[in-house]
Amino acid sequence: MAPLNEEQLHQIRDERKEQIMRAAIKVFSKRGIFGTKMSMIAGEAGVSHGLLYHYFKSKDELFITLVQWSMDEARHALSDIYDVPGTPLEKITLLTSMILQEDDNSHFMLIQQARTSDGVPEEAKRIIESYSIHAFVDQLMPLFEAGQQAGEIAAGDLRELAACYLSVLSGLMTLKSQEDPSYTPPRAELLLRMLTNGQGK
Repeated sequence: MAPLNEEQLHQIRDERKEQIMRAAIKVFSKRGIFGTKMSMIAGEAGVSHGLLYHYFKSKDELFITLVQWSMDEARHALSDIYDVPGTPLEKITLLTSMILQEDDNSHFMLIQQARTSDGVPEEAKRIIESYSIHAFVDQLMPLFEAGQQAGEIAAGDLRELAACYLSVLSGLMTLKSQEDPSYTPPRAELLLRMLTNGQGK
């Protein structure tokens, strides 16, 4: 077998790094930074401790990398929702489901952990603060405005409505992070009744 060239080696390294990051974000988003050990991440990723430390020298370094990745992914998710077919309310419902569903919300959960947990590295805090909740509100306001114009979203101050929506989601994610098996998040349609004067299904 011919030896791998530099491009192939680089691709393998990138794939392995992404494998580790996806495993790490799953563990961090559920356990927080204090409750997570590098051994848990190695186990979730199916790699050795040595290989994990080859890519990330410490838990803090890995967490900071994941916070930046999650902020980028969250921004993209909010931007991409505008390109999804459907009415404004259907788009908001889809976004809500995506944020609350177990399989899709690790980036949002990690951001929530970074915002609310103790012991978060200073650099991770700076990343979070550089893109405040107000920036997410700004991204959502055109969608809420379109919903009002279509008669789907209740009348009211757009910024206040978007901020209220994000605050409720933030609270629900905090409850989910406590790993109470008896807690089941509400359906997106039910949650959105607060925005639609009870018109949701």
